[in-house]
Amino acid sequence: MTTSLPTESPSAPATATDHPPQGTLRRSMTSRHLVMIAMGGVIGSGLFLSSGYTISQAGPLGAVLSYLVGAVVVYLVMTCLGELACAYPVSGAFHIYASRSINPATGFTTAWLYWLTWAVALGSEFTACGLLMQRWFPSVSVWVWCVVCAAVVFSVNAISARVFGETEYWFSLIKVAAVVALIVLGGAAIAGFHPLAGHGQAFPHTFENFNTPDGLFPHGLSGIMVTVLAAFYAFSGSELIGVAAGETDEPSKAVPKALRVTVVRLLVFFAGAITVIAAMIPYDKVGLDESPFVTVFTTIGIPYAADVMNFVIITALLSAGNSGLYSCARMLFSLAEEGQAPQVLRRLNSRQIPMAALVVSMLGGIASLLSSVVAAQTVYLVLVSIAGFAAVAVWMSIAASQFFHRRAFLRDGGDVKALPYRTPFYPAVPVLAFVLCLAALVGVALDPTQVAALYFGIPFVAACYLYYYLRYSRRRSGTAS
Repeated sequence: MTTSLPTESPSAPATATDHPPQGTLRRSMTSRHLVMIAMGGVIGSGLFLSSGYTISQAGPLGAVLSYLVGAVVVYLVMTCLGELACAYPVSGAFHIYASRSINPATGFTTAWLYWLTWAVALGSEFTACGLLMQRWFPSVSVWVWCVVCAAVVFSVNAISARVFGETEYWFSLIKVAAVVALIVLGGAAIAGFHPLAGHGQAFPHTFENFNTPDGLFPHGLSGIMVTVLAAFYAFSGSELIGVAAGETDEPSKAVPKALRVTVVRLLVFFAGAITVIAAMIPYDKVGLDESPFVTVFTTIGIPYAADVMNFVIITALLSAGNSGLYSCARMLFSLAEEGQAPQVLRRLNSRQIPMAALVVSMLGGIASLLSSVVAAQTVYLVLVSIAGFAAVAVWMSIAASQFFHRRAFLRDGGDVKALPYRTPFYPAVPVLAFVLCLAALVGVALDPTQVAALYFGIPFVAACYLYYYLRYSRRRSGTAS
């Protein structure tokens, strides 16, 4: 197998409106699908379950500020992604950006980091679905529901890209509706309007919970730092817009629109939800024993709040698995197109689906699921640690790719006005995005509960670079000589 490196110059970005040639992925999704795919990748169990832990660590105000910082970083990274996705509208695009703008070894490493992130997520999503289904079906084994969820997710991805996009749209709509309901009903309760609540139910006066007995930041700056890291991870998934760009109709129009809408909605939804939860529940009484959404809805008086949120969270997990399998398959397909993976992975069926890449990705998710059961303290710990590291590393790759792409574009005499989408305030935006992501990784080193991400993540990156050099660069050099 010979390596096939990209030949396009950064000064000649791809025409975003070109129809793909026969044998390539079909452009069948719209900006509506892109927005919900990105929303679906971000709004998940982290918001519905772990947001209480976030508030308990940083305090109400600290948690809100942390998510605002996370939203700023998302905006910076997404503007970098917009320029790259419009210039190179190809499926599984992260490693293509890095290969063309930095070097092929960085692209290869980025691809495998991102593939592993979602493969690990697949295993954990299926397991969590099985556990939650036992609330209603306690006599059915967890593994049965894992198989059912895996079959549903695989079937949706195997039909067509448009069916995937449409399914993800409705999955995400359910989650968005739950978040909007929390913000509206919780906000009304904080303002004094709560007609469904029981008599004698106490509600905090506006934002009095923000002024805790231990001050505005009860755990100091360290608590906020840990929460900022959690906020970064919580927003990971928004970059799925770049993965899906290659199967989007008119990406030069759809991608920028989807990026703008996604960033604004994520800011409103996350900041709004965290603000309402922090205002409704004292920070020392919110945790992981119950979803804070359940606590808020129950307090307001919403009937069957626990069952409703159980359904919403299962939907969120299926949505994440749906996006994860899609992302994994497209990343393998893209690697094969670049000559950096077996060529069987680039084969498309009659519906333009990379079925071999889809099957291999599902097997990766199942392997992750099995390792979580039989080797939770060894293999699975390593996988989860690398996946956590990869979330920030991929954002760094996007920022660096945009920086070098624009620099080469200008050096070769390109006209910035000719770009379908331009990252504003170049080079400040990509540099600031890269620095803030790097600061997050430095913060990981200071947190004993997360430092394993560096212990396993950095050696994994080094191994990818070494493998690329031994497998591809040396062969390419030998062929050239």
